[in-house]
Amino acid sequence: MPDVIVVGAGNAALCAALAARERGAEVLVLEKAEFGERGGNTFFSGGGFRFPYNGLEDLRSVIPDLSEEELKRIEVGSYTEADMRADLIRVTEGKADSEMVDHLISEAYSTVRWMHEKHAQRWVLMYGRQAYEVDGKLHFWGGMITEAVGGGEGLSEGLFKATEQAGIEVRYGAKASALLTDEQTGRVTGVRVQTSDAVEAISAGAVILAAGGFEANVEMRTRYLGAGWEFAKVRGTRHNTGEVIRQALEIGAQPYGHWSSGHAVAWDLNAPSTGNRRVGDLYQKHSYPLGLIVNIHGERFVDEGADLRNYTYAKYGREILHQPFGVAFQIFDQQTVSMLRDEYRIREITKGESDTIDGLADTLGIDETGLVSTIESYNAACQSGVFNPAVLDGLSTKGIEPPKSNWALPLNEPPYFGVAVTCGLTFTFGGLRIKAKTSQVVDTEDRPMPGLFAAGELIGGLFYHNYAGGTGLMAGAVFGRSAGYAAAEAVLS
Repeated sequence: MPDVIVVGAGNAALCAALAARERGAEVLVLEKAEFGERGGNTFFSGGGFRFPYNGLEDLRSVIPDLSEEELKRIEVGSYTEADMRADLIRVTEGKADSEMVDHLISEAYSTVRWMHEKHAQRWVLMYGRQAYEVDGKLHFWGGMITEAVGGGEGLSEGLFKATEQAGIEVRYGAKASALLTDEQTGRVTGVRVQTSDAVEAISAGAVILAAGGFEANVEMRTRYLGAGWEFAKVRGTRHNTGEVIRQALEIGAQPYGHWSSGHAVAWDLNAPSTGNRRVGDLYQKHSYPLGLIVNIHGERFVDEGADLRNYTYAKYGREILHQPFGVAFQIFDQQTVSMLRDEYRIREITKGESDTIDGLADTLGIDETGLVSTIESYNAACQSGVFNPAVLDGLSTKGIEPPKSNWALPLNEPPYFGVAVTCGLTFTFGGLRIKAKTSQVVDTEDRPMPGLFAAGELIGGLFYHNYAGGTGLMAGAVFGRSAGYAAAEAVLS
């Protein structure tokens, strides 16, 4: 009999398993997917982690192999705990649980070091996604500047390797179908598991739930997110269908967070309905601050330059879903095409190019008159100033709605380039309520539920309305580690 069962096998789950094992617990990981689809949403992520750092030396402690040549070419600045707190409170409109925010921020840097020093996780700076060359140096921006080597796939494989080396058993094709409880005390005592040929009850001293949200469940996302969400694409795994959240609610766990919202981005129009493990996260299209976004009528509907990309991308997918046919188009000219992220250069992209705006409209299926009128009005509203994509440069439009508050270069250097996108749902924001420092699940009367812990995308309370890039993986690791430690101590003490 294991001491601790972990349900799920993404970043949060495996950090929980490693932490519990570190404290001496025998750990069993239950992965719903078969081996070839293991890893949850972590596999499909970019591998970016947001954590506070005071300068280059903090980063060198987790990226020790930065060369002298690299050091001469980069400008990383600092990202303090106060900066991170302000960002998380700002993007969630002040609704993020303050205790969860405090725990995340205080434990983030130490957790990254723990992953590196204890479990051989390798990190690199995000040269391709979070840096622009300005005055001969690469300036990193937006708080999230570090990623796992190999992105989400590399992070996932590294955690599985560490799990194997720690002697932790992982069972694949093992779906949790119910939580077991003691009828007298209500304590969670294990998990009922369904495999392809049997149903088995597995007892344990504690259970950690880390099986993701409900984004891949059409019924649940339409019920909670609202009408139209059945048409959204799912960026990641097809296995995050919410049944583990339901199982916890059925035994009295408290629902918490923003159940009618989720992390939703611009995603290629012709991407499959759920994640493609070969393409990974490259269906995303995140360079929109360098251009314009229009709908099928050629009309703009958001401020592309409202903030740094890290603080708008996870809510603009929702805006795209609400447009006619759930479709939008990102438009660029030659002033910025060379700055577009690598995802714009893959073969699996729905794109068009033309020497004229009306020609581009025809290629992409946008109303020609509408697009030409929009571009003419936008160009006339652009003001003079200095363009700097690494900061909020204040280069804005005047006299149009919506405005473009930063990086407002006129579109006047053909050939013009456009990409067709739709809404890609990453994960849902509603979930279970936990005690921030221990990740123990609480019931509807705010009482800790003995034997039950949770981490990752199935906990609620941290994200509302919007999201700061790199916070999801960081939160998964922090609360996963806390859950592992607390679960092991509860069983072995």
